[in-house]
Amino acid sequence: MTNDQKWGSLIIGLSLTVLIVVVLLYSVIPAQPKPSFDIYIFPKINAVLNGSVACLLLMSIYFIKKKKIAYHKICNLTAFVFSSLFLVSYIIFHSFGIKTSYGGEGILKQIYYFILVTHIVLAAVVLPFILFTFYRALSGNIEKHRKIARITFPIWLYVAITGVLVYLFISPFYV
Repeated sequence: MTNDQKWGSLIIGLSLTVLIVVVLLYSVIPAQPKPSFDIYIFPKINAVLNGSVACLLLMSIYFIKKKKIAYHKICNLTAFVFSSLFLVSYIIFHSFGIKTSYGGEGILKQIYYFILVTHIVLAAVVLPFILFTFYRALSGNIEKHRKIARITFPIWLYVAITGVLVYLFISPFYV
């Protein structure tokens, strides 16, 4: 088994594990008593992290177009760290079994659910792309990195932006 195959297996395994954990959070975890602190701080943190990731990704593209590779790397690594912190915060929040329904009506409800569904599907899909993109960059395979980054970047950016939008839509309905 080559090094690429080993890393590929690890990336796929990690991506599937994260997906399974998130699915289990929604299907298995019963509602828990609310903690003594404001649990709704986590969605706010998540929105800030997602917004920061979106800004970092845009800065990353700017820097790579200006051939400022060191800044490009810093932006991407920071975006990855923030996305990882988002995932931890997301899991903590949802481990309490909190379910919130959107209370809006009409066209806003349709827009919200369109954004939510596309956000969820693409968030599930983007993790292995992000990991493969990083692997290819860090292993020095820049040509393959560029090729997959053209796919990864818009998906990751969409997920980050729509994460903020989902929060803005749903936050008035947190109880």
